[in-house]
Amino acid sequence: MVQRVLRARVAPGGEIGRGLCVLLGVARGDEEGQAVRLAAKVARLRIFPDDDGRFDRSVGDVAGSVLVVSQFTLIADSKRQKGTRPDFSQAAPKEQAEPLYEAFCQALRDLGVPVETGVFGAYMSVEIVNDGPVTIVLDG
Repeated sequence: MVQRVLRARVAPGGEIGRGLCVLLGVARGDEEGQAVRLAAKVARLRIFPDDDGRFDRSVGDVAGSVLVVSQFTLIADSKRQKGTRPDFSQAAPKEQAEPLYEAFCQALRDLGVPVETGVFGAYMSVEIVNDGPVTIVLDG
């Protein structure tokens, strides 16, 4: 999930001003190539307004940054459950998910996008000041 933000921060972790906050979930079966492609999509995503107010600029075009927060709960399945507890069994285990999270962040950096992160697997406090609000759900 990608949110256009005026500012965002995560504790423990970093903070950014104008840019994007990416809440990144990694599912079982995801691969590094998908992480790299998704990073390229995020870097090119034109959701910032041009002078006419149209979504026509990317995070790089507006000299923004990206805050990437790992969030396995995005992979929750609530459809198959009989009760109200979500099923997280499709979330990748830490040994698979963390390297893909790191690959995603590095791919953004390789594209020239400044990146801040949370701490993978930690309990975090996330503050997001959504701009718009604009929130886009992307699949790798």
